[in-house]
Amino acid sequence: MRRSNPFKPTAGRMPPLLIGRDAIIDDFEEGLDDGPGAPGRLMRVTGARRVGKTVILTEFGRIAKARKWEVIDETASEGLAQRLLNRLTPDKPSMNISIKPSVSIAGLGGVSLGEANVSSQQMPLTLRAAMSQRLDVLERKNAGLLVTIDEAQAAERSDMVAIATAVQHLIREERNIAFVFAGLPTIASKWLNDEVLTFLRRAQAEQLGDIPLQDVRDAFEDTFEDSGIAIEGKALDMAAKATEGYPFMIQLVGYHIWRIAYRRSKNSDHAGSVTVTEQDTEQGIANALSRLGDAVHGPELDGLSPIDKTYLLAMAQDDGPSSTSTVAERMGKDAAYANIYRTRLIEAQVIKDMGYGKVDFAIPYLRQYLREHAAYIRMNSSGTSL
Repeated sequence: MRRSNPFKPTAGRMPPLLIGRDAIIDDFEEGLDDGPGAPGRLMRVTGARRVGKTVILTEFGRIAKARKWEVIDETASEGLAQRLLNRLTPDKPSMNISIKPSVSIAGLGGVSLGEANVSSQQMPLTLRAAMSQRLDVLERKNAGLLVTIDEAQAAERSDMVAIATAVQHLIREERNIAFVFAGLPTIASKWLNDEVLTFLRRAQAEQLGDIPLQDVRDAFEDTFEDSGIAIEGKALDMAAKATEGYPFMIQLVGYHIWRIAYRRSKNSDHAGSVTVTEQDTEQGIANALSRLGDAVHGPELDGLSPIDKTYLLAMAQDDGPSSTSTVAERMGKDAAYANIYRTRLIEAQVIKDMGYGKVDFAIPYLRQYLREHAAYIRMNSSGTSL
């Protein structure tokens, strides 16, 4: 009988282990149980790519559904407010909400051709009314409404204004609502400093980071054992250390090691329990690193400016933390100029401040990836050089 791989290194998929996330999950559960106004009902979750933000939102949805709450989960993109309204009022004729001003025609005023147009001023009221009506139904059943927004840094400002305004009023009215938005660390500077969105500053801040290696080791041991494959000793230590506590790497390493050990067991003439070998672990780690570059490093660099990449390439010349003054010299720039990009990269959690004028990479194995792909990155970063 074929066994199922317990590790799920795919974006948005719920993995079998949520190690190191007990505190944030407890805060959310307590928020639902403590009633309107509880801190855990208004939360922002930030972190670098692939640290498990989407997984946390999925877990929050599962927790809310277990309490008979209705869950609306969305990913920020154009038309976010429209999609929320459609999901709140599925039995009503679809109203196409446009945030853009309606066309003004002499003698007719503001009109929209072929669609009902709700202005940016009317949007918060429309969304608030729809949420309120839905809560009227849910609260009669002692239930509530959870709205989660993923990738919030990509939302249109007008959509965030509409949603935040609606949620703010409902919380003031002590309605049974919870709102969680997640995204890259840039949402702090993009939304929380906006005068119209000051309400979002009150959201409980949860920053997802790396998992302690002992927790990783324990999780590997238990997860492998539960699936009928043992991992122990040096093989277990190697696997845990290779993840560097990075949640996505935990899934990748576990997935590839388990896959190799399982395939080896199927081809073996020896029946009985399966134990991961050091060779299985080494090959699994190598496969995981290859996949990490494609899934994390490449997309991360694609979203950076040429000068951001130049800064990172200058850092990659060091085997450990880099001196910010040395990085500036390698870039051929003064310290003030280089500091602009240092700050940007720290805010994006690509690098981290190590103190005493030092910085280091925040994403595991990014230094190695930059070294291996330096020529290609330079070639595609026009106008910059080291």
